[in-house]
Amino acid sequence: MTVHIEEAPAPPPPVKGSRGPGEGRRPPRRRVPSGLVPYLLLAPAVFALLAVLGYALARNVLISFQEFGRRQLISRTTEWTGLDNFKAVLENERFWDSLVRTFFFTAANVVLIMVLGTLLGLLLNALGKKMRLVLAVSLVAAWAMPVIPSTTVFRWLFDTQFGLANWLMRTLGFSGYDQHNWFGSGMSTLAIVTLLIVWTSVPFVALNLYAGLTTVSGEIWEAARCDGASSQRIFWSILMPIMRPFFMITTFLEIIWVFKAFAQIYAMNAGGPDRQSETLPVMAYVEGMGQNQYGMAAAISVLTLVILLIAMSFYFRLILKQEKENS
Repeated sequence: MTVHIEEAPAPPPPVKGSRGPGEGRRPPRRRVPSGLVPYLLLAPAVFALLAVLGYALARNVLISFQEFGRRQLISRTTEWTGLDNFKAVLENERFWDSLVRTFFFTAANVVLIMVLGTLLGLLLNALGKKMRLVLAVSLVAAWAMPVIPSTTVFRWLFDTQFGLANWLMRTLGFSGYDQHNWFGSGMSTLAIVTLLIVWTSVPFVALNLYAGLTTVSGEIWEAARCDGASSQRIFWSILMPIMRPFFMITTFLEIIWVFKAFAQIYAMNAGGPDRQSETLPVMAYVEGMGQNQYGMAAAISVLTLVILLIAMSFYFRLILKQEKENS
């Protein structure tokens, strides 16, 4: 008995350009966890900052623990002194005078900047298109002015012989301003620097506040006005809670910028007269470049950085507290 086994038909030849099962399939892509995406986006900027500022900061910290003056520069020797530089700085009365002066100077500038910037931001939001454009262009022009040219202009305005300030005071009938020296005391020098810093910093607050106000729904304004709320009531009860993150961040940034202000104070009067207008950054520069005490200057700058870090810690505590309240 013969058994015939039928052969299975041969598979058809592959069509040109077609892929067989399992052929040419790309392996599944591995997705980055969503929690890591923000850190990956920030990583290039962080690495760039570390590359640019990391070495300078580390070198400054090392110098603060050394006796680093003209002799060490010439002989290229390293003399470690431990905490002697910090001890000498903390025992120096001029350091404490500069510290107190820096705090008062920063507080006065930040208050004026935030108040005037807020008022101008509200004015931008209330004006029509043409006047808003004129005011915005004026603010940007003041904001874009470089530091040294703007400081030079203010020195001319308060010049002893040909200054506009003396001419204006004489025109208004005040006596004693024939050749009045506005830079004769540290208080008046810092007052002029305050005018300069406020003039250049207010546009940042005003324009950012106006940008934030444009995101507030018009229905909120209309509902408040229909309820008979005054402008002050609308600002404190409606706008302030909405714009609170803006005010917190902007105030903190202004504190940092004013606290470390150097070019305006030094270019105005080099911290004079008799170092009466010195703030901490100016004192560090004078001790380093003027007195060739680079170890002392580095110690002052490190202490300034520590003070700013303490201020940042309070700021971050406020931010975390606000996030917990909102959640």
